[in-house]
Amino acid sequence: MSEPAPIPRSGAQTVALARFVAATRAEGPGERTAIWVQGCAIRCPGCFNPHLWGFRGGEQVAPRELARRVLDAGTEGLTLLGGEPFDQSAALAEVATEVGAAGLSVMTFTGYTRTRLTAAVEAGRTDVAALLAATDLLVAGPFEADRIDTVRPWVGSTNQEFVVLSDRFPGLLDELSVNPDRIEITVDPAGRVAVNGWADPDSLDELLAGLRGPRR
Repeated sequence: MSEPAPIPRSGAQTVALARFVAATRAEGPGERTAIWVQGCAIRCPGCFNPHLWGFRGGEQVAPRELARRVLDAGTEGLTLLGGEPFDQSAALAEVATEVGAAGLSVMTFTGYTRTRLTAAVEAGRTDVAALLAATDLLVAGPFEADRIDTVRPWVGSTNQEFVVLSDRFPGLLDELSVNPDRIEITVDPAGRVAVNGWADPDSLDELLAGLRGPRR
């Protein structure tokens, strides 16, 4: 079996920001600000956000400016999603460190396994180590479409692992099964529909059916 490709190293001084949600209760514990980054080298089959795979596009935002946006939102914490946050680990580590220093928690979703992240750190990837150090709650592992998780909140498949990296979430792992799995659907004045949270395609289609206008 061939060795997996190394985690990409981005030399960019900015974050490729695909989406910013100031406040949500569907992307982790409590009310959180959520950031989706543009670009993912993993590209799991059945991914909920395949439009975020490509590394072109997204708003280029300096880490300090992005941290300011998060702090201005006034929520309890920051959740990093994608795309793949660890494909932009250096710039996101700056954001997460500044947000954490202001007292907010940081939750990071990644398609890389904890083993691969640990191996990268041991191989000298200081950018990966910095983002891990600034993360309080890590959700690690690729999405596997044949292992849908219908019990735990926030994750898509049963192989994905919750890793508590600080003392900000005491007892969280024991309480996962009683935390609600939320999905938020918003419609802006122009009629654009946005979805936060995770749902399988059939359930999402059923939810969105109620938003469709009457046939003419």
